[in-house]
Amino acid sequence: MLNNRIVGIFAGVSVWLLLSFSFSDGVESDINCLKSIKHTLEDPLKILDTSWDFNNNTEGFICRFTGVECWHPDESKVLNIRLSDMGLKGPFPLGIQNCTSLTGLDLSSNEINGSIPSNISKIINFVTTLDLSSNNFSGEIPSDLANCSYLNVLKLDRNKFSGQIPLELGLLGRLKEFSVANNLLSGQVPNFINASITADSYANNPGLCGKLLDPCPSVSKSSNTGIISGAAIGGVTVAAIGIGIGMLFYFRKVSMMKKKDDDPEGNKWARILKGTKGIKVSMFEKSISKMRLSDLMKATNNFSKDNIIGSGRTGTMYKAVLEDGSSLMVKRLQDSQHSEKEFVSEMATIGSVKNRNLVSLLGFCLAGRERLLVYEHMPNGTLHDCIHLVDDGSETTTGRAKMEWSVRLKIAIGAARGFAWLHHSCNPRIIHRNISSKCILLDANFEPRISDFGLARLMNPIDTHLSTFVNGEFGDLGYVAPEYARTLVATPKGDVFSFGTVLLELVTSEQPTHVSKALEEFKGSLVEWITHLSHNSQLHDAIDKFLVGKGVDSEVFQFLKVACSCVLPAPKERPTMYEIYQLLRAIGERYHFTTDDEILMMPSDSADAYATDHIELIVARDVKEQY
Repeated sequence: MLNNRIVGIFAGVSVWLLLSFSFSDGVESDINCLKSIKHTLEDPLKILDTSWDFNNNTEGFICRFTGVECWHPDESKVLNIRLSDMGLKGPFPLGIQNCTSLTGLDLSSNEINGSIPSNISKIINFVTTLDLSSNNFSGEIPSDLANCSYLNVLKLDRNKFSGQIPLELGLLGRLKEFSVANNLLSGQVPNFINASITADSYANNPGLCGKLLDPCPSVSKSSNTGIISGAAIGGVTVAAIGIGIGMLFYFRKVSMMKKKDDDPEGNKWARILKGTKGIKVSMFEKSISKMRLSDLMKATNNFSKDNIIGSGRTGTMYKAVLEDGSSLMVKRLQDSQHSEKEFVSEMATIGSVKNRNLVSLLGFCLAGRERLLVYEHMPNGTLHDCIHLVDDGSETTTGRAKMEWSVRLKIAIGAARGFAWLHHSCNPRIIHRNISSKCILLDANFEPRISDFGLARLMNPIDTHLSTFVNGEFGDLGYVAPEYARTLVATPKGDVFSFGTVLLELVTSEQPTHVSKALEEFKGSLVEWITHLSHNSQLHDAIDKFLVGKGVDSEVFQFLKVACSCVLPAPKERPTMYEIYQLLRAIGERYHFTTDDEILMMPSDSADAYATDHIELIVARDVKEQY
């Protein structure tokens, strides 16, 4: 036991040191990365020669280079390299491997030639988007691309690639977009497990076959007379054996079809959980009837993709409809190395946390290595979908229209109250760590309910710290406080920054990492756009035009100012969650969303400071436990 604990501590320290070196040594490494790219590629249009001036010692100077995006504008840590349509020539720049935190590489529409390096996964280890389309690349597509496990997008179309597409690419579980059209490829195409590939992805290649295309030809029949004669002589014997084998396969097929009826989509859940369906679900609520795993599987259609409500850093959420017609939500957690005892202990803590603005955890289930959580159902889905799945205020396929100001304000106040309760009144106090508009769910009355609280400690340390940066969920990236990228330590003020981004979404209707109203050349986040407008006294331009001129302009602008205070660069300058709640509550006072007797928080400054101090102690404890 002691040896195992020492090994665990050593492994944790190793991870911490690895991450520390990655971030601290990144400045010089990333500068060398860009220098190597400039040296390797010919630049006939002199775009890099003009923009990429390395005779500069100011912090973050490379972040102002054309085509370079950094994690933070004042920190020389390259996030994306976008050098599309610049007339660049030469081989694939191997020096890119020195950009150790790179998540996106776009070299499309240039004249880059040669082959993709055979060890490409070592060069772009954490890249989620790779676009090499419309170049002069040749040779075979390296099978090592299948080891780039974080790839979401892979574009290789309009080149001169030949040979077969590596079938291993089909195993890339995160891949959503793939194209190799207009090349010289032949042979069978991969069978992708998740990506939605169309025939257009393979267009204009001379000999591709397989799924979505013409069937691959079978082994050609020989016209040799001797073979035909031999086959005829042995035909009677083979026929007898064939009848026996045919009967065997018939009965086996009947058995397989029966199993497939239980699992209509050939879903892997039926295989993973085979033999475990009798496992009971541990329910916290006495009013909820006892369930078995088989009940959850049936209610989710064997955890069918059609039942997925959403997915994020902590896992995938499914809608479950029970036999009595009632609805629940079931979350399948990401892989966790915590023991059953540790997991049950954490569930007991999370299950005891009750507040009107938190999604109630009704129960949980352990099935082998699977960890399932059962929540009450939220009919109006996530705040993210309600804000962003709209079309200029008209009804959409989801049946939703733009939210009125009073609804947005109600959601903000309720969510702030929930987060303030977690930070200042909950016992034990909880830092959420994963705040986004996707973790705020809405009940039938659009009352906000916070989900995923307390789950960060159930994730592996490497997942907790790096999932935002390397799992391709760029929507989450816009919520991460700048100091977290440097220290990798979650704090209450980090939660405040994330919630401030949610408030900005509510008042602007813009995505956290993509601002549709910004100038085309602006490539920054929503927070960076707001900061730019604030410096130029143009904050009013950020407000969703749907909210303007409806008699609430003053309230909306006050709301925007509160949001801006939450995303200030210096953590100490940001308000606490309790202060945010009080500020928003004051803005919405005339709507009577709350009453004094509903608020179970300590209002005094001393109590607030006491709560904050204790949260900091919890942070220190978490860091000590993990590392």
